[in-house]
Amino acid sequence: MDKTKPAKRATSLAELREITKPLFSAAGYEAGLALKLRPTDVVITPFGKSGTTWTQQIVHTLRTRGDMDFDDISRAVPWIETSISLGLDLDAEQRANPRAFKSHLNADLVPKGGRYINVVRDFGDAAVSMYKFNEGWFLEPGCVPIDEFVEAQMMRDDSYFKHLLSWWPRRNEPDVLFLAYELMQRNSSETIKRIAEFIDIDLNEKLLALTLEHSSLRFMLAHKDRFDDALMRTKSEQFCNLPTGSDSAKVREGKVGSRTMLSKKTLARIDETWKEEITPVLGFNNYEEMLAELQ
Repeated sequence: MDKTKPAKRATSLAELREITKPLFSAAGYEAGLALKLRPTDVVITPFGKSGTTWTQQIVHTLRTRGDMDFDDISRAVPWIETSISLGLDLDAEQRANPRAFKSHLNADLVPKGGRYINVVRDFGDAAVSMYKFNEGWFLEPGCVPIDEFVEAQMMRDDSYFKHLLSWWPRRNEPDVLFLAYELMQRNSSETIKRIAEFIDIDLNEKLLALTLEHSSLRFMLAHKDRFDDALMRTKSEQFCNLPTGSDSAKVREGKVGSRTMLSKKTLARIDETWKEEITPVLGFNNYEEMLAELQ
């Protein structure tokens, strides 16, 4: 990177792919994949922008009884694929047990031997959230239309569909808790109870109320500096020559149904890809049918 050039965000998807290359070290990625998990470890494994940060906060609140003494949730609950590159020790003891990690890896790639919480979300909603996450941090606002971002960036390798297909067969295994973002929103109390039972946390009414509060959108927005990818933002400013003070907040509106921001053409392509990739394997004609199966 030429640091003599003025700091700037990408104004095209080609630029986006180019400027983000220094963020991800192949050696760091491989070292993360080599992590030796303990049987009690918990790995939170949704596809990107599908409730990862929310679930990290639920797990961390449960295991610490409400600790907020961290600068970045990804320091308290490290991201396996990037932690080595960020200077974090994945093998270290954490603030409380069970140790917890996050990952966006498919089931066949994620380190083995732990317990896994996977969350699925409507692809259109996740894609809109990913666009908003990138705009104002890596992407200059207004330069790349949302439909172009979703079709050319989010759908270019069918990674969402591959991720879903890798985790779905494991949904009933004893070491996997399989959740849906939309159902988490409908009944947060039940979600917290299921997570607490899965990670062996004794849950009483006081801890349930505390976890509901600390994982609420209102609370997380009020403390959004803990959920704004500070570690990655600092590295991006250093290695990608991005402007300082970018908006890297991961907690935003958390809406169900934000896919309506996409054009009919993009929505049709999403539906078509679902029918090509998911329907022949899982039998569901759309996400709503799959969601009904999980209720």
